[in-house]
Amino acid sequence: MDIRNISQILSNNNIKDFKVDSNQEKINFGEILNEALNKVNDDQLYADEMDRMLATGEVDSVHEVTIAAQKAQLTLNLAIEIKSQLMEAYKDIMRLQI
Repeated sequence: MDIRNISQILSNNNIKDFKVDSNQEKINFGEILNEALNKVNDDQLYADEMDRMLATGEVDSVHEVTIAAQKAQLTLNLAIEIKSQLMEAYKDIMRLQI
């Protein structure tokens, strides 16, 4: 069993921290959303690449491919759920009587 493969997977986890700096005056929601969607896209592309590498024999460990696919599926499901919640919040705001 090759332990380096596990560390490779852990090093590929580049989740960005969305911490607000005290010197920062404005938070651009669009940029945060764009970065999060780019991360979802990157995970999807990485899973596709791992599938291709498994099919061509470049990757021997099926578990790495499975982990990449599950990670891509989870991030996509999270993005879909966040979109649904945002749409619900928007609809609630639009229904408010002023």
